[in-house]
Amino acid sequence: MGSRQPLGDGAGRHPCHAATRRRWPYRSRPSNWLRSVKVGLSLAIAALAISGISSPNLHTNPQASPDAAARIRPDQWHLGYLKVGEAHRISRGEGVVVAVADTGVDPHQDLRENLLAGTTTISGTPGDGRKDLNSHGTSMAGLIAAHGRSDGTGALGIAPQAKILPIQSSGANNAGTADDLALGIDFAIAHGAGVICVSSVGGASPELIRAVKAAVSANVVVVAAAGNAPKDSYVGYPAREQGVIGVGGINRLGDHASVSVVGPDVDIVAPAVDIYSTSYRGKYSKGTGTSSATAIVAGAAALIRSKYPNLPAQEVAHRLTATAIDKGPPGRDDQYGYGVIDLVAALTADVPPLGFETSSVTAPASTAAANKNKDNDNSTARGLATLGVLLAAGGGYLAWRRRRRGDDPPPRISR
Repeated sequence: MGSRQPLGDGAGRHPCHAATRRRWPYRSRPSNWLRSVKVGLSLAIAALAISGISSPNLHTNPQASPDAAARIRPDQWHLGYLKVGEAHRISRGEGVVVAVADTGVDPHQDLRENLLAGTTTISGTPGDGRKDLNSHGTSMAGLIAAHGRSDGTGALGIAPQAKILPIQSSGANNAGTADDLALGIDFAIAHGAGVICVSSVGGASPELIRAVKAAVSANVVVVAAAGNAPKDSYVGYPAREQGVIGVGGINRLGDHASVSVVGPDVDIVAPAVDIYSTSYRGKYSKGTGTSSATAIVAGAAALIRSKYPNLPAQEVAHRLTATAIDKGPPGRDDQYGYGVIDLVAALTADVPPLGFETSSVTAPASTAAANKNKDNDNSTARGLATLGVLLAAGGGYLAWRRRRRGDDPPPRISR
């Protein structure tokens, strides 16, 4: 596992840098017995909501030697593993804005052409999001949309023609409040984001729950980290919210990464170990954690939204899970979710649509200029049934555990 200067990886309000069988139809609300949860867990969740504990990747010290730009691309093993070159012949993310709610994003040479002006939601910290406080946000943005350099060196992202909307919602120590993140999500919705990447995990305040639900209703693809073990013992918020894609991680061999939290809220997995990317101050770094996997999946969502601009967010998520490569026991499982992300299949497979009315919904036309407010009339009931929803009840928090639907498998794409 690397250690990119502590970045937060899966337990609170920040980076968790640390398929095929899921049907995304809306599921009925859990029965009463599924809503019960231990008082201790309820209190812990409530405490997290107040403190906003963060959870990013473990990072190595950022490097900026003269030959670093030449070395970084070969070190990005996940590019070959995911057949990114083949995927880029189909889509490169053009026209899609991806909001990165993190520690801010530096205008790194490999990324700056795709960096928009964003915002800072941390009280008393002015800015437009284009200043990273500890490198984590720049790393996530690079994994999503780094364009590299004209000579073929430098870092490359999953969607190198997508635009990054930086939202500084976490501080230098990766900590931030749930309400800071909520403000960032609101900003992303208002400024045309088609995808929101949340690499933090932790407590859920009423404002954060409201904001996440608003993004889901506004036809935005929300991708969130499951969390990093041993710091996190269960899938955190917002990854467990209904309509959010919860992301776990795998290692270089394609096996479950020991750092990745397991649970019924894991929807899909992606590379999460020894992941190289851009860093702040023009450097590069290596990270391990579900933050990296989350950024990779967010980039994949941008590729799909670019190729299929009218595809509703729920269908984007369905396309990712319905084409994922099954791992572990047949069907969905708590380690791999619906499987390992398959970029090429997600872009090319003939995926049966969800059995829900979505014809009146069109995906947002996110562009580089994307400062147009979203048309809230394009909201849609989202089909991702992620596992848990935190509710404030009687002053405490109760956790819903999503019902496992072994009797309701998603359509399998044969390859």
